[in-house]
Amino acid sequence: MNQSLPTLKEIAKRLNVSVSTVSRGLAGHTRIGFGTRIKIQQMAEELGYEPNTQAVNFKLKRTNIIGVIVPFVREEFFSNAISAIEEVASQHDYTILFGQSYDDVDNERKLIDVMKKQRVDGLIISLSKSTSCTAHIDALSRFNIPVVYFDRVPAEGLVNKVYCDVLDGARMIVSKLLLRGIRRIALINGSAKLAASKDRLNGYIECMTKFKLKVDMRLVEETDFSPRGTNEAMRRVMSLKFPPQAVISFNDYVHMDAIRYAMDHDIKINEDVIFASFANLPITTYTMHPPSLAIEQYPDKQGEAAMNILLRIIENKMKDVEKSTEPLVETIAPALLEWNESNGHNCNTVRKIV
Repeated sequence: MNQSLPTLKEIAKRLNVSVSTVSRGLAGHTRIGFGTRIKIQQMAEELGYEPNTQAVNFKLKRTNIIGVIVPFVREEFFSNAISAIEEVASQHDYTILFGQSYDDVDNERKLIDVMKKQRVDGLIISLSKSTSCTAHIDALSRFNIPVVYFDRVPAEGLVNKVYCDVLDGARMIVSKLLLRGIRRIALINGSAKLAASKDRLNGYIECMTKFKLKVDMRLVEETDFSPRGTNEAMRRVMSLKFPPQAVISFNDYVHMDAIRYAMDHDIKINEDVIFASFANLPITTYTMHPPSLAIEQYPDKQGEAAMNILLRIIENKMKDVEKSTEPLVETIAPALLEWNESNGHNCNTVRKIV
């Protein structure tokens, strides 16, 4: 038969004091005499008493749990972001409850409902590719659950968010290619519903226009991130009368699918066509053809910043500080990286050039 856990009532009975005295004594309340406090604490230690954190948190109206929702945990970008979130959370005695939307808005809604029922103290979320409306997330405000978006953030609305400036990143990578004398540049972009996709396209168009080049929208394709979707996008741009001299991919996974297409169709990689990408994930270290140019988006910095913003909001809420009407926004500056083969090794040795 399992032995029941000791309670405040049992400690009070052994010391012949009230339960409220025991509670105050364990909390170090000065209204309880020093000698009595010592006896209470010694008895609690002797019995192996552990406070009911659920009851304490209920009284304090907090759970010390942070919800985190990302499209896929298996993606290195999001796993790196989660690690950074968890590290900061742990330093402040919070635990993480995370879920994967699998890039589906219906799954995202279900996870939001779970987070609400668990009464998380706050939520950090990166939107699914099919999320066009955030009403299901906005509804958390009714339960006093603050939300911070990161990476895939809403294009509009007054929301707390952290994201890499991919608009500037697109300018940087397109400019670099144009300065190399490359004029026909294809962009395999993500879902048009994502703010980052719009920024990436705007940066592409802005830079081409700045160099007084006509924008050929036949060179701009959208992929659903699947190998098949990327394969179709590559087939269309490479079938043009004047195919691209360079291909910029939405992320490194799309880049690897684009490389596979090139290999299957006898396209000389980084000779016939230059391949560039966003994200700069460490996984490209182990690929035969890493991106010639890459935009570093710093998932760890995004995760850390998102958690710090959320902690600030929670702390102000606990102190009953009046909520600001201005959202908390942090933009992470990207870096342009270039593949360097001077050492003769097939490894992703990059150097910062911008």
